Amino acid sequence: MASTTRTAPTVGFDLDMTLIDSRPGIRACYLALTERTGTHVDADLAVTRLGPPLEEELAHWFPAEEIAATADLYREMYPTYAVTATPALPGAREAIEAVRAGGGRAIVVTAKYEPNAKLHLAHLGIEPDAVIGGLWAEQKAVALREHGADVYVGDHLGDVRGARTAGAHAVAVASGPYSAGELRAAGADVVLADLTEFPRWLAGYREGDADGPAAARA
Repeated sequence: MASTTRTAPTVGFDLDMTLIDSRPGIRACYLALTERTGTHVDADLAVTRLGPPLEEELAHWFPAEEIAATADLYREMYPTYAVTATPALPGAREAIEAVRAGGGRAIVVTAKYEPNAKLHLAHLGIEPDAVIGGLWAEQKAVALREHGADVYVGDHLGDVRGARTAGAHAVAVASGPYSAGELRAAGADVVLADLTEFPRWLAGYREGDADGPAAARA
């Protein structure tokens, strides 16, 4: 009987609310943006719907003709206000290390502006093999396919769609805005409470159990 062992999978990870809790930093940046532009942004509301591209959030607060320039301003301000205020989520470093321990590659595929994504990871000492920014939902499949990702891990319904579009195993973590039930209903192959459960799941996946240990599933 042929072995189903996956010795060295390439695993993609989302960034915001998967590897990092970006809410404090993004909130601080939106507050600073309000002060800088004179246009009110409800920062507390904005951080409850992280995931989609920045321009989609700005469209709630700024006229269409101002969005592009405001997005540029936000991204320019972001390193000052958001990077040091943003912690890693529990299990983030260990998840990357678990992929590498099996000889695999860990990549980050995110909708965030790539230079700022790299600043977060460098600040936190998280070192993936590649970082690809500016991709959202189904667009993430472009990078996942290019890098031959077997698995994509994310917290958002858009991440599930990206994984499925790429033909990658969709692993969802309920550390973001969606419940385990909502993530399952969106088509996630497996749902974990957070990344602290990922190394155990990955060990099972590498041995041919696509769902991973039952006890690790949320």
